[in-house]
Amino acid sequence: MNAPHAPTPVLSVSPLVLPAPGRGVDLQVRVSAPVTGSHLPILLLSHGHGRSNHLSSLNGYAPLAHYFAAHGFVVIQPTHLDSKTLSLGPEVPDAPLYWRSRAQDMTRILDQLDMIEGAVLGLAGRVDRGRVAVLGHSMGGHTASLLLGARSKALPGGTDVTLAEPRIKAGVLLAAPGRGDALSAFAAENYSFFSTTDFSTMTTPTLVVAGDQDDSTHLTVAGPSWHADPYTLAPGPKSLLTLFGAEHGLGGVSGYDVAETTDENPARVAAVQRLSWAYLRSALYPGDPAWKDAQRALTDTAQPLGRVESK
Repeated sequence: MNAPHAPTPVLSVSPLVLPAPGRGVDLQVRVSAPVTGSHLPILLLSHGHGRSNHLSSLNGYAPLAHYFAAHGFVVIQPTHLDSKTLSLGPEVPDAPLYWRSRAQDMTRILDQLDMIEGAVLGLAGRVDRGRVAVLGHSMGGHTASLLLGARSKALPGGTDVTLAEPRIKAGVLLAAPGRGDALSAFAAENYSFFSTTDFSTMTTPTLVVAGDQDDSTHLTVAGPSWHADPYTLAPGPKSLLTLFGAEHGLGGVSGYDVAETTDENPARVAAVQRLSWAYLRSALYPGDPAWKDAQRALTDTAQPLGRVESK
């Protein structure tokens, strides 16, 4: 992989259509990869459920997708069933957020890597399938948490649902939902599955990123600390990056110049890029100093953009 200061050109291909029997519609993905390099790790990127028409799809999150691809990852972005580009009806199971299907999308992708490699010119034989990570923002953070080992329950009835994906070795949760006993009345009524999330089984190494001004009042009564719950309530090894002044968009990670970003801040986005990359680099390559170096760079300034704690 290349150092973060040496980005390489990126090739991006979309849409690739993966057969998905029983899903309702086939699974569309975007694949972005550096044009050079070998033994490339994989990053599965799960979009959020924002109100924009295309950010909640394979076309969103360009600041993250391009950065990771330019720095040595094969980035695969699915369009989950909750995307506004699909506009599925409310009668589909698990509507409107399709929390189970979202995690299953990522397992489908890993099951069909042969097809993906063959469909992207020049990618075959360059992918390291033993090094897989997941990153998700907002609802995508919930998806990532399930893949990393958190559990939920199917309501009504409360049947345990385990969607952990053992091929995923590390993850990053950006502004992810927290504990279920702190939901707003709106979330409790419309997104009741959040009430059953159990982080105590999320054992995979994970970086949790939270903004200290991310109230998310439509989802929680707990305030910004709610988004740190996946760190607080999960066992180690975990790290928490708290970004000062950041709201739910974390400076604008979901796209370039998007109207729904309430805290637009290019420096903040750059910090999320660098620190997320560095964390996954060191998690996938034990002994690599990228994460230590990134933490040092974060705090070695008169006005740090955030702080990191680990357990």
